Amino acid sequence: MTYQTLSTVGDVCQSVDTIYHLLLGEFKQATTKSERFCGDVAQRLSQEVGRICSESQRIQDSGEVDTWAVTLARHRLGQCLHYYKLGSKRGRIDLHSTLSAVVYRYITASKSNQSYQARLTLIEDFLQIFYMEALNAFRRETQLGPQYQPRSLLQLAEYMAFTERYAKRRIPLPSRRSQQLIILRAQTFSRQQPNEALVDIERAADGSLNEGEDAISLASIKQLRELMVSQEPEPTEDGLRESVVGELIAYLEERKQQDCIDYFALRLQDFPANEIEAILGLTPRQRDYLQQRFKYHLVRFTFTHRWELVHQWLEIDLDHHLGLSKVQWDTFNKVITAQQRKILALKQEKRSDTDISHTIGCTPNQLQRRWFKLLEQAWDLRNS
Repeated sequence: MTYQTLSTVGDVCQSVDTIYHLLLGEFKQATTKSERFCGDVAQRLSQEVGRICSESQRIQDSGEVDTWAVTLARHRLGQCLHYYKLGSKRGRIDLHSTLSAVVYRYITASKSNQSYQARLTLIEDFLQIFYMEALNAFRRETQLGPQYQPRSLLQLAEYMAFTERYAKRRIPLPSRRSQQLIILRAQTFSRQQPNEALVDIERAADGSLNEGEDAISLASIKQLRELMVSQEPEPTEDGLRESVVGELIAYLEERKQQDCIDYFALRLQDFPANEIEAILGLTPRQRDYLQQRFKYHLVRFTFTHRWELVHQWLEIDLDHHLGLSKVQWDTFNKVITAQQRKILALKQEKRSDTDISHTIGCTPNQLQRRWFKLLEQAWDLRNS
């Protein structure tokens, strides 16, 4: 097999062949796939690296083409192995969540239906189209046939890593500006939505499209969704996590804290502060203020609004002694007051708040504040 070299006049650099063998060795060591499967993926990645190094004037002018080639190759290797280790289901969830967070603020529902769920449905609809665009771009750039579908886990990981890079490509705009490709696509998609359009969630779920939508193959969408959007039931802990996230978002919506919801969506994906500022269009001071406001609401939600759900998810509920070890639990019971011990005992008996407040002689609001204090003390002791 012949590989294009990365050499330029007067600049001797590593060949694509060298990068290929570097990637092949890493894939063979990190996966259980045969050398043929590993070799196919390594070949496509090394050719992509070669093309980028050859076409980038900045890389050519740097005088460090070798270094750039290895850096780009290892970056793509790391992305691919990241999705491979997650597996098809969790890899799909990770990619879907990452891209959803990027486009969240750019896709809006109609004025008559601005709920969080309506926006999620639109984002789902948009991303299914984008996944097919990314697959077609992947086929084109790797010179694969129009019928190619990622089938093995390694091939799917390669495709998901490509999709993430493709989504984040910077597209030049007038006045020396640039924007990520997926954001431009999301803005166009949002503008094209009829003012009163409602997206059928079942249509989005099975991948069907309206007549005349860019000749995208319905069969390909179905095959791709079988790999990327499996409908297997989530594990119990995932179900609890989704319940907590949904409840918190509903709590914030009720208090008209949309900017906190946007911030929360990005924090769920571990976006660094500088990227959150760029996506939300905030200065560092504004982002810090928003962060503090979100933390305030998060604490109120965690300790008062739905403390049972949150503590159950974290396995620090009353059945688990609020997450305290036996020694900590004994210490906790010694340091709290007699009234606090009474409240704790009644809570463990699953008595209603009305019953507890009558028993200890206080109002429901006073009981809530005292219970908040108890949970806070347990939290501090648990994390001390």
